Amino acid sequence: MIPYGRQDITQADVEAVVGVLQSDFLTQGPQVPKFEQMVANHVGAKQGLAVNSATSALHIACMALGLGPGDWLWTSPITFVASANCALYCGAQVDFVDIDPTTYNLCPQALERKLQLAQQLGKLPKVLVPVHLCGQPCDMAAIHALSLQYGFKIIEDASHAIGGRYQAEFIGNGRFSDITVFSFHPVKIITTAEGGMAMTNSDELAHKMALLRSHGITRDPAHMTHEPDGPWYYQQIDLGYNYRMTELQAALGLSQMTRLDSYVASRHTLARRYDALLADLPITLPWQHPDSYSGLHLYVVRLKLDQITKTHREVFEALREQGIGVNLHYIPVHTQPHYQRMGFKPADFPEAQSYYAQAISLPMYQTLTEEQQDRVAAVLKEVLRA
Repeated sequence: MIPYGRQDITQADVEAVVGVLQSDFLTQGPQVPKFEQMVANHVGAKQGLAVNSATSALHIACMALGLGPGDWLWTSPITFVASANCALYCGAQVDFVDIDPTTYNLCPQALERKLQLAQQLGKLPKVLVPVHLCGQPCDMAAIHALSLQYGFKIIEDASHAIGGRYQAEFIGNGRFSDITVFSFHPVKIITTAEGGMAMTNSDELAHKMALLRSHGITRDPAHMTHEPDGPWYYQQIDLGYNYRMTELQAALGLSQMTRLDSYVASRHTLARRYDALLADLPITLPWQHPDSYSGLHLYVVRLKLDQITKTHREVFEALREQGIGVNLHYIPVHTQPHYQRMGFKPADFPEAQSYYAQAISLPMYQTLTEEQQDRVAAVLKEVLRA
């Protein structure tokens, strides 16, 4: 089976992790802050806060921005459920903004229309989570302009997008958002096995997230309510969580970061090959906005169902039967039973539904060989023309 994504672990990665195993620190030590600084330096952000998953990063980002009961968070329906669940963890309410039919990202025009109506109803969002689907950044300049007009905060869900660029600058630099979140899950562009990071240019937000990822505890006398009782002393000054990244994960991340740019470049080479190999098929190929350089976590095609004899499911199953490990990113969040119980209906976001009815993620990872890619293309052609 050719998987849709996979990690690339080198001997250098193994040696980095073994080095930590043989050190004095396995959980909290020097590797975590080194990894945070390396990512921050690379993307041009002031600070990075490493955590055990991107989901945890989204949660503490929402908390740091003060999201709570009575507040609204809006996001895209085409994303993993964590982009919306982070609001529910805070006791807030969730709504969605339909996607752009070309980029599959949250549509700025749909957002503006929804904001105008929400203002009239007194239900403006406190936080917006635009999701950089497949690694292609959203139209952040337009979204940021709307945030200034309507007063909401922005968390970029860049789980797919580390190494990508928007307007020639690295995603994560915080020019158009308050916080940006990266994922280091094994199928992402670089991996720490599990893990994530929240980037920000705000010292205040960084301090809040640092507390929240580690039980709400501080050892800094400057943040305590009174002088320490002694050198052993700490205070819990907020209700936090155990969301910390380990030294082992950070060591792997440090090693992987040295190859980030080459990984993304390899994915672009593969995408160009796919574009050429699949150009004559009854599918819509991914479109890349000229202002963006995608991280290309995913290569999603949309079936032109009116031009083929098979259904979406039949194409998907035929590909898997022949060893092509395709996937579908994502099932619209608002159609999940948990969200339907809140009153959402599939027809609420028609562009998202149309995307879901047609989309298939083809194998895309930096070590995918030309022979494997040729096999993917050949099988897809056979299935669509049968």
